[in-house]
Amino acid sequence: MTPSSPRLEKVTPDNVEAACRLQVRPDQEGLVAPVARSLAEAYAQPEIAWPRLVFDGEQLVGFVMGFFLVRFDPENPQDRPRSGIWRLNIAADRQGRGYGRFAVESVCQEIRRRGQSRATVTWVPGEHGPERFYRRLGFVRTGELSGDQVVGELTLPD
Repeated sequence: MTPSSPRLEKVTPDNVEAACRLQVRPDQEGLVAPVARSLAEAYAQPEIAWPRLVFDGEQLVGFVMGFFLVRFDPENPQDRPRSGIWRLNIAADRQGRGYGRFAVESVCQEIRRRGQSRATVTWVPGEHGPERFYRRLGFVRTGELSGDQVVGELTLPD
């Protein structure tokens, strides 16, 4: 089954509680922070965070948060500002239906709209991690680590 009408929505007082209840699969819980933490990070850093909820019709199916123009290593003058996927949570019972792809592609469109040509993502390596998902979308490993996470990048089409 593919998403019928997925769309992104801003987090509002009307949907924030549902957003905080969104749960990934139990085997993914150690790989991605809960939505509540993401919203706290977005609140603390509104100049770089772009949190959005993924809906299919009236059903909340996921959460994605983009980031814009962040230097991973500000002490390194060679480190360029990056934009990309900060967080992606798709509801456990909604995975495998195209919502993650839709969310990533939506953030990539916003990155392009803001004039950037590359999308960056990091992931926790491991058996249940999202590496295969991101690689299928075209992200390639850069050879870098951000903390204990692998860094991947995707060149965005013009």
